[in-house]
Amino acid sequence: MEEQGIKILQKNKKAFFNYEIVDTLECGIELKGSEVKSLRKNAFSFSDSYIKIDKQDNLILEGFHISPYTHGTIENHEPTRSRRLLAHAQEIKRLKRKVAERGFTLVPVRVYLKRSMVKVEIALARGKKIHDKRESIKERDLKRDSDRAMKRY
Repeated sequence: MEEQGIKILQKNKKAFFNYEIVDTLECGIELKGSEVKSLRKNAFSFSDSYIKIDKQDNLILEGFHISPYTHGTIENHEPTRSRRLLAHAQEIKRLKRKVAERGFTLVPVRVYLKRSMVKVEIALARGKKIHDKRESIKERDLKRDSDRAMKRY
């Protein structure tokens, strides 16, 4: 994403390693004020976070840790609470069909600021097998070696 007004806060590298990304979608996220301040300070982690679709067809982000704001009051937020993602109903229904039919899963891929709004890019992903992960490691090592060789010359 090289658009103007976008500042990428973090990418979920673990998701790209563990899953084959099929499709992505930009969503808003429902946050409290202290959560926004912590996100802007980059005080969050993806550690095993995932997205589920509840009975009312809402996207719910689970396991996403946002550290409490350091200058917050007693009204500070809970770090690992469930957070609702904001998307159009048609997109949620499409994702729900794919997750139910084909064994896909929904994972957050990156968090960024777009015109001062916090956005989460989610991905429809399929789990990789062990041999696929080995292939990814091999490709990464080959790319690193070739970059080093090119840097020397």
